[in-house]
Amino acid sequence: MILLSLITSLFGMVLNGIVLWLLGFQMRRNAFLVYILNLAAADFFFLFSQFVFCVLVIIYTIQSVSNDIISFLNFVSLFPYLSGVSILTTISVERCLSVMWPIWYRCKRPRHTSAVMCVLLWALSLVFSFLDGKACSLLFHDSDSIWCQTFDIIITVWTIVLFVVLCGSSLILLVRIFCGSQRIPVTRLYVTIALTVIFFLIFGLPFGIYWLLDQWIKRPCDFMDEIMFLSCINSCANPIIYFLVGSITHRSRFKMKTLKLFLERALQDTAEEEEGVESGS
Repeated sequence: MILLSLITSLFGMVLNGIVLWLLGFQMRRNAFLVYILNLAAADFFFLFSQFVFCVLVIIYTIQSVSNDIISFLNFVSLFPYLSGVSILTTISVERCLSVMWPIWYRCKRPRHTSAVMCVLLWALSLVFSFLDGKACSLLFHDSDSIWCQTFDIIITVWTIVLFVVLCGSSLILLVRIFCGSQRIPVTRLYVTIALTVIFFLIFGLPFGIYWLLDQWIKRPCDFMDEIMFLSCINSCANPIIYFLVGSITHRSRFKMKTLKLFLERALQDTAEEEEGVESGS
């Protein structure tokens, strides 16, 4: 499992690096692409932390590794994980708002909302990650102090709220699209978001559940290697989803096009009929 996680994390870093390069230097960013850019950055740093962790585990079979290094890597992996969950939740909430109140979303939404939200989410994730585990004991010299217990409760509640809001907003979005009184066209963007959320719930959520249980039970998990491998698959899957959704035409055939075009098509918020008219004209 460690070897599989090592290979998957390395492959995922390459894919997320391509997405970062395309969104950062090759494409004009809009409000939604800012979220995708930050999500790719969170996935890249998470995979990098898992890659280093796997390398240290392999080295540990030969010689000992300091526990401080392992604790630091736990902090480094938790930080991008929380950031990625927060950004994915915000994406789902924003798309839900755009469907429920489209006029308000298009006319009243502040221009720099995406950038401000990403900065706040990165900052919150950094604070929560720093206050987790040994960082709390370093600040207060007692890991069982009332402050550390309070921080654990706050972090736990925040993480559970993220999971609940992510599932709730995604469910509302699906119900509104397929069961609403007014038919909403299913665009590639909605398919991309839906697949990203589904893959997170299957492969990424176990890491968060394991971390929450570890906060309170303080017992080693027998399936830690498998959970780490699943989390690597989740962070690796997002770029694959983008390129796969962008490469599929309305006739369900694949065509050889550039990765930039695949990414642009996957994040398009126009219906297939409109896209076909535009391409034909």
